[in-house]
Amino acid sequence: MARKGMMSETLKQAIAREMGVHEQVAAEGWGSVSSRDCGRMVQKAIEMAERAAASK
Repeated sequence: MARKGMMSETLKQAIAREMGVHEQVAAEGWGSVSSRDCGRMVQKAIEMAERAAASK
C-alpha cells in the first residue's frame, strides 16, 4: 500500500534545488535519488519546520 507523502511537491522541489539534485529528479524521477540524499532532504525539511515553529 502506498503512503501519501507528508511534504508538498513544491517543498520537495525547493529542497532538491538547494541540495543540487533537482536536475537528477527532473531527468529520472524521485526514484533515482539515493537513500542518503532522501534522508538529507527529510533532515532539511525538519530543520525548516523547527525554524518556522520557533519564529512563531
